[in-house]
Amino acid sequence: MKLKEVLDKTTAFFRDKKIETPRLDAELLFSFSLKMDRIQLYMKFDQPLAEPELAKLRELVRRRAQGEPVAYIVGTKDFFGEKFKVSPAVLIPRPETEGVVEEALAWAKTHPEANTILDLGAGTGCLGLSILKKLPDAKLVSVDVSADALAIAKENAESLGLSDRVRFVHCDAGNAEEILKAYKDFMGQTTIDILVSNPPYIAEDDSAVEEGVKKFEPHLALYAKEDGLALLKNWTRSYGPYLSQQSICLMEMGMSQGSAMKDYYYSLGYFSESRVIKDLSGLDRIICGVKHG
Repeated sequence: MKLKEVLDKTTAFFRDKKIETPRLDAELLFSFSLKMDRIQLYMKFDQPLAEPELAKLRELVRRRAQGEPVAYIVGTKDFFGEKFKVSPAVLIPRPETEGVVEEALAWAKTHPEANTILDLGAGTGCLGLSILKKLPDAKLVSVDVSADALAIAKENAESLGLSDRVRFVHCDAGNAEEILKAYKDFMGQTTIDILVSNPPYIAEDDSAVEEGVKKFEPHLALYAKEDGLALLKNWTRSYGPYLSQQSICLMEMGMSQGSAMKDYYYSLGYFSESRVIKDLSGLDRIICGVKHG
Protein backbone atom coordinates (compact mmCIF):
# COMPACT_ATOMS: atom_id res chain seq x y z
CA MET A 1 0.00 0.00 0.00
CA LYS A 2 1.15 3.52 -0.78
CA LEU A 3 1.69 6.14 1.88
CA LYS A 4 -1.20 8.37 0.77
CA GLU A 5 -3.67 5.50 0.81
CA VAL A 6 -2.72 4.47 4.34
CA LEU A 7 -2.73 8.07 5.56
CA ASP A 8 -6.19 8.71 4.11
CA LYS A 9 -7.57 5.52 5.63
CA THR A 10 -6.09 6.40 9.01
CA THR A 11 -7.62 9.88 8.84
CA ALA A 12 -11.04 8.38 8.05
CA PHE A 13 -10.65 5.87 10.89
CA PHE A 14 -9.80 8.63 13.38
CA ARG A 15 -12.76 10.67 12.12
CA ASP A 16 -15.07 7.70 12.75
CA LYS A 17 -13.62 7.46 16.26
CA LYS A 18 -14.64 11.10 16.86
CA ILE A 19 -11.04 12.23 17.28
CA GLU A 20 -11.06 16.02 17.17
CA THR A 21 -8.15 16.53 14.75
CA PRO A 22 -8.05 13.33 12.68
CA ARG A 23 -5.79 14.50 9.83
CA LEU A 24 -3.31 16.29 12.07
CA ASP A 25 -3.05 13.34 14.44
CA ALA A 26 -2.55 10.93 11.56
CA GLU A 27 0.19 13.10 10.05
CA LEU A 28 2.00 13.45 13.37
CA LEU A 29 1.98 9.69 13.95
CA PHE A 30 3.14 8.95 10.39
CA SER A 31 5.86 11.59 10.63
CA PHE A 32 7.11 10.08 13.89
CA SER A 33 6.91 6.48 12.76
CA LEU A 34 8.46 7.01 9.33
CA LYS A 35 11.05 9.50 10.65
CA MET A 36 10.24 12.25 8.20
CA ASP A 37 8.87 15.79 8.46
CA ARG A 38 5.17 16.25 7.84
CA ILE A 39 5.87 18.11 4.60
CA GLN A 40 7.83 15.09 3.38
CA LEU A 41 4.74 12.92 3.73
CA TYR A 42 3.17 14.89 0.90
CA MET A 43 6.29 14.68 -1.21
CA LYS A 44 6.33 10.89 -0.85
CA PHE A 45 2.63 10.09 -1.28
CA ASP A 46 3.43 7.41 -3.86
CA GLN A 47 6.03 5.65 -1.71
CA PRO A 48 5.03 2.05 -0.93
CA LEU A 49 5.10 1.10 2.75
CA ALA A 50 6.77 -2.15 3.75
CA GLU A 51 5.06 -4.55 6.14
CA PRO A 52 7.30 -3.64 9.12
CA GLU A 53 6.41 0.04 8.57
CA LEU A 54 2.71 -0.82 8.42
CA ALA A 55 2.93 -2.92 11.56
CA LYS A 56 4.53 -0.09 13.49
CA LEU A 57 1.92 2.36 12.24
CA ARG A 58 -0.94 0.01 13.19
CA GLU A 59 0.28 -0.05 16.80
CA LEU A 60 0.48 3.73 17.00
CA VAL A 61 -2.95 4.11 15.42
CA ARG A 62 -4.38 1.57 17.88
CA ARG A 63 -3.02 3.55 20.82
CA ARG A 64 -4.44 6.82 19.50
CA ALA A 65 -7.82 5.23 18.82
CA GLN A 66 -7.95 4.18 22.48
CA GLY A 67 -7.58 7.80 23.50
CA GLU A 68 -3.88 8.05 24.27
CA PRO A 69 -2.70 11.58 23.41
CA VAL A 70 -0.44 11.94 20.40
CA ALA A 71 2.16 13.77 22.48
CA TYR A 72 2.60 10.78 24.80
CA ILE A 73 2.86 8.42 21.84
CA VAL A 74 5.55 10.42 20.03
CA GLY A 75 7.19 11.70 23.24
CA THR A 76 7.31 15.40 22.35
CA LYS A 77 5.11 18.47 22.08
CA ASP A 78 5.81 21.82 20.42
CA PHE A 79 5.49 24.84 22.68
CA PHE A 80 6.43 28.46 22.01
CA GLY A 81 8.59 27.54 19.05
CA GLU A 82 10.51 24.76 20.79
CA LYS A 83 10.08 21.01 21.06
CA PHE A 84 9.62 19.72 24.61
CA LYS A 85 9.97 16.15 25.74
CA VAL A 86 6.87 14.79 27.46
CA SER A 87 5.86 11.62 29.26
CA PRO A 88 2.81 10.48 31.24
CA ALA A 89 4.54 12.01 34.30
CA VAL A 90 3.78 15.53 33.04
CA LEU A 91 0.89 17.50 31.66
CA ILE A 92 1.03 18.01 27.91
CA PRO A 93 1.83 21.68 27.14
CA ARG A 94 -1.12 23.42 25.55
CA PRO A 95 -1.29 26.43 23.20
CA GLU A 96 -3.29 28.55 25.65
CA THR A 97 -0.50 28.21 28.20
CA GLU A 98 1.80 30.11 25.84
CA GLY A 99 -0.10 33.22 26.95
CA VAL A 100 1.75 33.10 30.27
CA VAL A 101 5.09 33.21 28.44
CA GLU A 102 3.93 36.00 26.14
CA GLU A 103 2.77 38.15 29.05
CA ALA A 104 5.96 37.56 31.03
CA LEU A 105 8.16 38.50 28.09
CA ALA A 106 6.08 41.57 27.23
CA TRP A 107 6.49 42.79 30.81
CA ALA A 108 10.21 41.95 30.84
CA LYS A 109 10.77 44.16 27.79
CA THR A 110 9.98 47.21 29.90
CA HIS A 111 11.82 45.85 32.94
CA PRO A 112 15.28 44.84 31.66
CA GLU A 113 16.58 44.60 35.23
CA ALA A 114 14.26 41.63 35.89
CA ASN A 115 16.45 38.52 35.90
CA THR A 116 15.06 36.07 38.46
CA ILE A 117 12.28 33.60 37.60
CA LEU A 118 10.40 31.12 39.77
CA ASP A 119 8.28 28.41 38.11
CA LEU A 120 6.00 26.51 40.50
CA GLY A 121 4.64 23.10 39.49
CA ALA A 122 6.93 23.16 36.48
CA GLY A 123 6.06 19.83 34.82
CA THR A 124 7.90 19.78 31.49
CA GLY A 125 9.45 23.12 32.41
CA CYS A 126 7.83 24.72 29.36
CA LEU A 127 6.87 27.95 31.12
CA GLY A 128 10.08 28.84 32.91
CA LEU A 129 12.39 27.48 30.23
CA SER A 130 10.58 29.30 27.42
CA ILE A 131 10.95 32.59 29.30
CA LEU A 132 14.55 31.86 30.22
CA LYS A 133 15.40 31.11 26.59
CA LYS A 134 14.41 34.67 25.64
CA LEU A 135 16.09 36.40 28.61
CA PRO A 136 19.82 35.64 28.34
CA ASP A 137 20.74 37.36 31.62
CA ALA A 138 18.07 35.63 33.70
CA LYS A 139 18.18 32.62 36.01
CA LEU A 140 15.39 30.19 36.88
CA VAL A 141 14.34 28.06 39.82
CA SER A 142 12.01 25.30 38.66
CA VAL A 143 9.93 23.43 41.27
CA ASP A 144 7.89 20.24 41.12
CA VAL A 145 6.72 17.69 43.66
CA SER A 146 7.20 14.88 41.11
CA ALA A 147 10.74 13.54 40.67
CA ASP A 148 9.70 12.02 37.33
CA ALA A 149 8.43 15.39 36.13
CA LEU A 150 11.65 17.12 37.17
CA ALA A 151 13.65 14.52 35.25
CA ILE A 152 11.73 15.49 32.11
CA ALA A 153 12.24 19.21 32.82
CA LYS A 154 15.98 18.64 33.24
CA GLU A 155 16.16 16.90 29.86
CA ASN A 156 14.32 19.81 28.29
CA ALA A 157 16.71 22.30 29.88
CA GLU A 158 19.64 20.35 28.47
CA SER A 159 18.18 20.18 24.97
CA LEU A 160 17.58 23.95 25.04
CA GLY A 161 21.11 24.65 26.30
CA LEU A 162 19.85 26.21 29.53
CA SER A 163 21.04 23.81 32.24
CA ASP A 164 23.64 26.21 33.64
CA ARG A 165 20.98 28.84 34.36
CA VAL A 166 18.42 26.60 36.10
CA ARG A 167 18.15 25.14 39.58
CA PHE A 168 15.65 22.29 39.89
CA VAL A 169 13.99 21.79 43.28
CA HIS A 170 12.16 18.56 44.09
CA CYS A 171 9.61 19.77 46.59
CA ASP A 172 5.93 20.47 47.15
CA ALA A 173 5.44 24.08 46.05
CA GLY A 174 3.50 24.63 49.26
CA ASN A 175 6.75 24.29 51.22
CA ALA A 176 7.80 27.89 50.66
CA GLU A 177 10.49 27.87 53.34
CA GLU A 178 12.49 25.06 51.73
CA ILE A 179 12.02 26.39 48.22
CA LEU A 180 13.01 29.94 49.13
CA LYS A 181 16.14 28.59 50.81
CA ALA A 182 17.15 26.85 47.56
CA TYR A 183 16.11 29.94 45.61
CA LYS A 184 18.32 32.23 47.69
CA ASP A 185 21.23 29.81 47.40
CA PHE A 186 21.00 29.89 43.61
CA MET A 187 19.95 33.50 43.02
CA GLY A 188 21.81 35.19 45.87
CA GLN A 189 18.55 36.87 46.92
CA THR A 190 15.04 35.96 48.02
CA THR A 191 13.15 38.47 45.89
CA ILE A 192 11.35 37.20 42.78
CA ASP A 193 11.02 39.26 39.60
CA ILE A 194 8.89 36.87 37.53
CA LEU A 195 6.70 34.22 39.14
CA VAL A 196 4.88 31.85 36.79
CA SER A 197 2.82 28.74 37.31
CA ASN A 198 0.34 26.40 35.68
CA PRO A 199 -0.93 24.86 38.92
CA PRO A 200 -3.58 22.19 39.32
CA TYR A 201 -6.83 24.17 39.06
CA ILE A 202 -9.58 21.70 38.08
CA ALA A 203 -12.28 21.08 40.69
CA GLU A 204 -12.21 17.52 41.97
CA ASP A 205 -15.85 16.94 40.92
CA ASP A 206 -15.59 18.63 37.51
CA SER A 207 -17.51 16.42 35.07
CA ALA A 208 -16.43 18.40 32.00
CA VAL A 209 -12.86 17.08 31.95
CA GLU A 210 -12.13 15.27 28.69
CA GLU A 211 -11.99 11.49 28.97
CA GLY A 212 -8.50 11.30 27.48
CA VAL A 213 -7.21 13.83 30.01
CA LYS A 214 -8.71 11.94 32.95
CA LYS A 215 -7.42 8.61 31.69
CA PHE A 216 -3.88 9.51 30.67
CA GLU A 217 -2.65 12.77 32.23
CA PRO A 218 -1.32 12.93 35.83
CA HIS A 219 -4.12 13.74 38.29
CA LEU A 220 -1.59 15.29 40.64
CA ALA A 221 -1.14 18.08 38.10
CA LEU A 222 -4.84 18.49 37.33
CA TYR A 223 -7.03 18.66 40.42
CA ALA A 224 -7.16 20.98 43.43
CA LYS A 225 -9.49 21.49 46.38
CA GLU A 226 -11.80 24.48 46.95
CA ASP A 227 -13.37 24.11 43.50
CA GLY A 228 -9.88 24.13 41.97
CA LEU A 229 -8.80 27.38 43.65
CA ALA A 230 -6.74 26.04 46.55
CA LEU A 231 -3.27 26.05 45.03
CA LEU A 232 -3.82 29.19 42.96
CA LYS A 233 -4.56 30.99 46.22
CA ASN A 234 -2.06 29.23 48.47
CA TRP A 235 0.93 29.63 46.18
CA THR A 236 0.20 33.30 45.55
CA ARG A 237 -0.24 33.96 49.26
CA SER A 238 2.99 32.11 50.14
CA TYR A 239 5.28 33.69 47.55
CA GLY A 240 3.68 37.08 47.07
CA PRO A 241 5.60 38.68 49.96
CA TYR A 242 8.86 37.77 48.18
CA LEU A 243 8.03 39.49 44.92
CA SER A 244 10.46 42.32 44.17
CA GLN A 245 9.33 45.94 44.03
CA GLN A 246 9.10 45.67 40.24
CA SER A 247 7.64 42.22 39.55
CA ILE A 248 4.92 40.17 37.90
CA CYS A 249 3.00 37.05 38.95
CA LEU A 250 1.24 35.02 36.25
CA MET A 251 -0.80 31.87 36.86
CA GLU A 252 -2.93 29.88 34.46
CA MET A 253 -6.43 29.19 35.77
CA GLY A 254 -9.77 27.76 34.72
CA MET A 255 -12.18 29.69 32.52
CA SER A 256 -14.68 30.17 35.38
CA GLN A 257 -12.16 31.28 38.00
CA GLY A 258 -11.27 34.78 36.78
CA SER A 259 -13.62 36.79 38.97
CA ALA A 260 -12.76 34.90 42.16
CA MET A 261 -9.02 35.10 41.53
CA LYS A 262 -9.06 38.79 40.64
CA ASP A 263 -10.90 39.54 43.89
CA TYR A 264 -8.44 37.37 45.80
CA TYR A 265 -5.40 39.09 44.26
CA TYR A 266 -6.76 42.48 45.27
CA SER A 267 -7.55 41.24 48.78
CA LEU A 268 -3.96 40.17 49.39
CA GLY A 269 -2.65 43.71 49.05
CA TYR A 270 0.53 42.51 47.31
CA PHE A 271 -0.13 43.98 43.89
CA SER A 272 -0.40 47.46 42.43
CA GLU A 273 -2.54 46.00 39.64
CA SER A 274 -4.48 42.77 39.13
CA ARG A 275 -6.17 41.66 35.94
CA VAL A 276 -7.60 38.66 34.12
CA ILE A 277 -6.13 37.78 30.72
CA LYS A 278 -8.23 35.91 28.17
CA ASP A 279 -7.00 33.25 25.75
CA LEU A 280 -7.51 33.25 21.99
CA SER A 281 -10.97 31.73 22.47
CA GLY A 282 -12.00 34.68 24.62
CA LEU A 283 -12.03 32.64 27.83
CA ASP A 284 -10.52 33.72 31.14
CA ARG A 285 -7.15 31.93 31.27
CA ILE A 286 -4.50 33.82 33.29
CA ILE A 287 -4.56 35.76 36.54
CA CYS A 288 -1.92 38.49 36.53
CA GLY A 289 -0.62 40.51 39.46
CA VAL A 290 1.90 43.31 38.96
CA LYS A 291 3.95 45.31 41.45
CA HIS A 292 5.09 48.78 40.38
CA GLY A 293 7.19 49.58 43.45
